[in-house]
Amino acid sequence: MEGEAAYGFIVNVDAQGSGLLSDAEKPEMRRRLYDVTGTAFEQAGIRPPRLYQEDRGDGILGVLAPDVPPVRVLGEWVEHLHQNLRESNRHLRKPLRLRVGLHIGRVTADAHGRSGRAVDLACRLADCGVAKAILKAADGAPLVVAASDRVHEDFILPGGRWVDPQHYRRHDVELKEGRSTAWFMVPGRSQPPEPHESPEEHEPLKEQELLEERERDTAGGPSGERPPRPQASKGTEGTEGRFVKNIHQHGGGDVFAAERIETINIDRRGGDR
Repeated sequence: MEGEAAYGFIVNVDAQGSGLLSDAEKPEMRRRLYDVTGTAFEQAGIRPPRLYQEDRGDGILGVLAPDVPPVRVLGEWVEHLHQNLRESNRHLRKPLRLRVGLHIGRVTADAHGRSGRAVDLACRLADCGVAKAILKAADGAPLVVAASDRVHEDFILPGGRWVDPQHYRRHDVELKEGRSTAWFMVPGRSQPPEPHESPEEHEPLKEQELLEERERDTAGGPSGERPPRPQASKGTEGTEGRFVKNIHQHGGGDVFAAERIETINIDRRGGDR
């Protein structure tokens, strides 16, 4: 019933690198995204009304009815999705690569879609920096799965058909809500590769924003020239605007004046004369 929370298994799918696609390329990406995920649900025997799906532009949010065994998603659906991606990507210059976030919890339905903290967490896991970095490091792999700690404890550890807990690796991830534990798996590999870098350093920036940032760093400004470096003040010995004053004492007192003095070097060789 609308407005009431119900228990459900949440599957969030995101396309890696979608921000770098042109407007002309995105419709084909979305067509293939729906094809490989929808076919995998059919192959796993999961269909509406036990499956609700919501469009997310470069991804799809799915919520499964409480009577769908989560192990069927973790095993059959993930394996079919992996094989569908391999077939779809064959001979393509720009293969479709997906990140999947999995969680279970209370979901509220209304006329506009599905919401709840459980939905937020599944989406955050698929979009987190660790998931992006692992898929980037897994050269040639089309898919990474990020499962919440709860999903791992309740449904992955017991195992099942095509579910091997040894294939998952734990990482702590920084999300908007704070630090959380997640478990990552790359189908077809005994364990996922380690991320090449600390992905949380770039997490607030989307891929397109990072690209634009690199272009600005290269170009420097609208004219393509880098801004001039700050010059030291005249009559000083220093860098980056620091004022250094050298004083040589030739009597019993020290007298000096300047608009701004940051460093003073006093030479007292010879003493009072």
